[in-house]
Amino acid sequence: MVERSFLLTLYPFYFAMVQRKKVAFYTLGCKLNFSETSTIARSFTEEGFDRVEFGEEADIYVINTCSVTENADKRFKSIVKQTQKVNPDAFVAAVGCYAQLKPQELADVEGVDLVLGATEKFKITDYLNDLTKNDFGEVHSCEIEEADFYVGSYSIGDRTRAFLKVQDGCDYKCTYCTIPLARGISRSDTMANVLKNAKEIAEQNIKEIVLTGVNIGDYGKGEFGNKRHEHTFLDLVTELDKVEGIERLRISSIEPNLLKNETIDLVSKSRAFVPHFHIPLQSGSNDILKKMKRRYMRELYEDRVAKIKETMPHACIGVDVIVGFPGETDEHFLETYNFLTQLDISYLHVFTYSERDNTEAATMSGVVPKNIRAKRSKMLRGLSAKLRRKFYESQLGSERTVLFEGENKEGYIHGFTENYIKVKAPWNPELVNTLHEVELTKIDSDGLVRFEFMEVLTS
Repeated sequence: MVERSFLLTLYPFYFAMVQRKKVAFYTLGCKLNFSETSTIARSFTEEGFDRVEFGEEADIYVINTCSVTENADKRFKSIVKQTQKVNPDAFVAAVGCYAQLKPQELADVEGVDLVLGATEKFKITDYLNDLTKNDFGEVHSCEIEEADFYVGSYSIGDRTRAFLKVQDGCDYKCTYCTIPLARGISRSDTMANVLKNAKEIAEQNIKEIVLTGVNIGDYGKGEFGNKRHEHTFLDLVTELDKVEGIERLRISSIEPNLLKNETIDLVSKSRAFVPHFHIPLQSGSNDILKKMKRRYMRELYEDRVAKIKETMPHACIGVDVIVGFPGETDEHFLETYNFLTQLDISYLHVFTYSERDNTEAATMSGVVPKNIRAKRSKMLRGLSAKLRRKFYESQLGSERTVLFEGENKEGYIHGFTENYIKVKAPWNPELVNTLHEVELTKIDSDGLVRFEFMEVLTS
């Protein structure tokens, strides 16, 4: 009896020891970050952790940071505060681009226990102790020149679509950009590994794969640890188009100078690649493009848009634009605005220029006042709404294929056509992750498109 009583006394302590730890993730920034967060999450699962939603109580919170905009930097502190409200004793780790660029700044944020740089983030479980909070944030960050190897990543289980990383780093020297400082030189996954990952994603009944990277048009450089191009981006999309089980393939942001006619032609005839391109412009003024050290002029950009529309009139084209770059006068801005109105494009992603440490642009003269930057940003956001509406109107009466997503938003389920038109229908869980042929019939009051079902394609 004494022995049994003694074991019962120890049981709560034993149970606590064997109880699985919980981990939650928060991702700031781009599709590439989402793919890497998912890969990091799988490493925790392999180590015996249970993944929970961010906002739930966890033993460790991992925040994948971004440094592209000032707002992403500011959001980091508020996210850390959220974790401490849920569980003040939770271990907090910061990884990603901001963690590489300013590791000590993150380590000094109250509540942060560990900061890992560009190469260390994929080995995060090696840096964990017993998850006891540290008095001071611990930093492990490499010199960016050491970030010369490639780690493949893809997101799965997070969304209806998967983000498949094919390339990392960048050799371009755009004067406003910190990405080369945060991610290192351009390097690529091997063709064999990309195809293997794509097949693994297809086996999970995920209908759409989005190709991601820092500069995906540069795919092939550094594929086997050297600077040569073993394959090209065209080689990559050609082989991916042959992978069975993938319903849709979508190209994320690609530089206009790297988007070749052959790639556009392949997409126009493709089995799986959809007619949607997102092409950074940044400015419609050649003077500003030169100051930015972009590798094209507006004439090339105009040619790329024309080529896409010539082969795929129904294609969706998204455009990145930066307003308020140093030296951007009213005349330069109007040049950009007017150029955008002349292009057959579908929507804009507008970025207000913000000074980033250790970039050439941060020391340039001709600083644009922040109120002027805000005014120009508002004008382009207004233009974007008009462009999207015009594009949606052009597609009314056409038959498209919709992939429905998994979230119930105020009683509606949303989805996207192959050419990136957002549609909605009354919530029905049976529609989640299914493809349907529809006829687009009406633009709703909130800017989304209504439709009539034509045919169920997959379930």
